[in-house]
Amino acid sequence: MKIRISNGRVIDPANHTDSVEDLFIANGKIIARGAAPDGFAAERTLDASHLIVMPGLIDIAARLREPGFEYRATLESEMEAAMAGGVTSLAVPPDTDPVLDEPGLVEMLCYRAKKLNCAHVYPIGALTLGLGGERLSEMAELVEAGCVAFSQANVPIVDNMVLMRAMQYAATFDFRVWLQPLAPFLSRGGYAHDGEVANRLGIPGIPVAAETVALFTYLQLAKITGARLHITRLSSAEGLALIETARANGIDVSCDVSINHLLLCDQDIGYFDTHCHLVPPLRSAHDRDALALGLAEGRINALCSDHTPVDDDSKQKPFSESEPGATGLELLLPLTLKWAKEKNLPLTTALARITSDAARLVGITKAGHLLPGARADVCVFDPAAQTHVSREKLRSQGKNTPFLGLDLPGEVRYTLVEGRLMFER
Repeated sequence: MKIRISNGRVIDPANHTDSVEDLFIANGKIIARGAAPDGFAAERTLDASHLIVMPGLIDIAARLREPGFEYRATLESEMEAAMAGGVTSLAVPPDTDPVLDEPGLVEMLCYRAKKLNCAHVYPIGALTLGLGGERLSEMAELVEAGCVAFSQANVPIVDNMVLMRAMQYAATFDFRVWLQPLAPFLSRGGYAHDGEVANRLGIPGIPVAAETVALFTYLQLAKITGARLHITRLSSAEGLALIETARANGIDVSCDVSINHLLLCDQDIGYFDTHCHLVPPLRSAHDRDALALGLAEGRINALCSDHTPVDDDSKQKPFSESEPGATGLELLLPLTLKWAKEKNLPLTTALARITSDAARLVGITKAGHLLPGARADVCVFDPAAQTHVSREKLRSQGKNTPFLGLDLPGEVRYTLVEGRLMFER
């Protein structure tokens, strides 16, 4: 279909563009900006007056819960949530059931996602078989099946020799290794940040050292092996300082942060709010502010939702017994806008962290920007409107979020995937 998006404020962070102009789409691609190509006749025109036109969001951490956890969410429900949130590309962690450690499982996930004709899915393969931390997965075969990187999700490898061999293997073929720093023995039995709030509530704590000890190990192994290391869901100021030191010493390392850790801290747990039971745990207000500044300045490379739908039964338990995780796919854009407003950031800077910067981490070249020839993955939103967060309005099957009841800035009006209008409000 030939589509014209007219009179919109086009923000394309990859190309430092922020201007009012038209966008022209045909055959699933962006074919022109500004003036219409010769002979172009739009089959549909979307009036974007007073709206912002941007690349579709790229969420680098979204659990779709298939296969294995369909009682928490289905591919259909989470794809619908993605479209409502303007998210057109998703990187999926490997901690499904069964784990994404075999080519057939990866191919099945990609096939199911493609049949739904919605967001593009980029699987992250398991670094070790079954995430067991003992035997390496067949990474080369998994890449052929569609994996873009390798991870242990939230399951750390205890044996550092296994981790070193995995990173050596990945470095040989230039595969990306994504690791969440959480030392298993320091975090064992903990459920919240080891600080005043956890002490007052009697919740066993997880110290910042659980992140920094693991992170120091990962960085040293990356230095030895030459692996391309990406640190997922950074949660502390000390962790960020370690990464900056490593970069200064020539280690190739990138990192991301979840939107929850950018806007919340351990004080938001209140009186045992299980919506705030997350992995890694919400840290102190000092850590939150350091992460927000690091992301604004580009020292943290990207922002993600860390979308983890959890069923109600698993959340309606005592804090220490509840399932960690929060839904976030359809809230990523309004929460990013909230962060940008609070920090007085230019929209181009804020939106880069969920579009072009995220695209670079995943290795996507056809999306994340709006130049002619790019895949026509586009989000159009109203910056003057508000998104009210309620269980009834959330399309995700998981209704668990710390932001329930809030009015957040911005509302998605249109989502296009490869030139197809997949969502319209």
